[in-house]
Amino acid sequence: KQNVVVPSVGESVTEVTVARLLVQDGFVVHENAPVIELESDKASVEVPAPCAGKVRFMVKAGDIVHIGSVLAEIDETVSPAPPADLQENAGAAPSTMPEGIRKSMESYLRTPQQENVPVAPYPHDAPLPPKEGEIRKPMSRLRKTIAKRLVEVKNRTAMLTTFNEVDMSRVMAVRTGEKEAFQKKYGAKLTYLPFFIKAVSSALEAFPDVNAFLDGDDIVYNKSAHIGIAVSTGSGLVVPVIRNAESLGFGALAKEIEKMAAKAREKKLSIEDMSGGTFTITNGGVFGSMLSTPILNPPQSAILGMHNIVERPVAIEGKVEIRPIMYLALSYDHRVIDGKESVSFLVHVKEMLEDPSKFYLYG
Repeated sequence: KQNVVVPSVGESVTEVTVARLLVQDGFVVHENAPVIELESDKASVEVPAPCAGKVRFMVKAGDIVHIGSVLAEIDETVSPAPPADLQENAGAAPSTMPEGIRKSMESYLRTPQQENVPVAPYPHDAPLPPKEGEIRKPMSRLRKTIAKRLVEVKNRTAMLTTFNEVDMSRVMAVRTGEKEAFQKKYGAKLTYLPFFIKAVSSALEAFPDVNAFLDGDDIVYNKSAHIGIAVSTGSGLVVPVIRNAESLGFGALAKEIEKMAAKAREKKLSIEDMSGGTFTITNGGVFGSMLSTPILNPPQSAILGMHNIVERPVAIEGKVEIRPIMYLALSYDHRVIDGKESVSFLVHVKEMLEDPSKFYLYG
């Protein structure tokens, strides 16, 4: 038998909550299949089975467990059924099969048949029983932490928001013209986000107060731009960090963005992936937001809100033209950042995006 144990999820985290069991007790799972979901106050993580076999859980949903403690046992003597395609090809000559399938089939055929235990289906949340027209669901550990931090931000900072608009026509033209060549060269999609990260990195260098934070009576200035990208998941908001963004080219940025987005979707972000950010970008535009006032991500002093791109009539050299316009919002802590710096920062971002010749797309 092999144990499923609580993995380390960060230096400062000593205990986590069992969010849910992803398979039923007694089910048989394949190796590396997710069997249990854990939550800390910063992130959620799925723990895989170290081997194939029958699962026996030692914990239940809602339990608080310490790092290294045993969550479940896997009985290796009970094997899951082979994949359907393997069963269909069982009569084929091994020499004509791909190497991986042939070895898997030979291994299965050498294994004595085990008890007929169903393989676990993909888990889904069961609704709680209603009570007088209500569905009551306890807040997750992650959601509790998010709620607490949001209230603290509103109560403990002097948060203001300044707005501007950016004409996205030239960035859109560059992206349309270069996206195929860019993906061929770097193996990553050219989205709008690298343009915004590079514009923000340039603005942070020009206005270092925006890249600072308050620590007691001291203002701490960050030398590098570690840009957090707010990502909404089913478990809540997570903010993976693109480190040293000012030194990364468009290709490296695009690859890092795709890597972090994939880890967020698969719930594989570590505490380190979400630590050390100095500034955050959030994109409500993907949900159709026209305008919003993003809330600070402490201890950072500023956050940029992107929104949807809408064709709007604008005055260009005395004539009305239809241009793709995005509204930008910069929320900031007025204790650290003055109004002049916040407005100038946002204008700098706007000017960079409206003149893509300032970007070095390749190299």
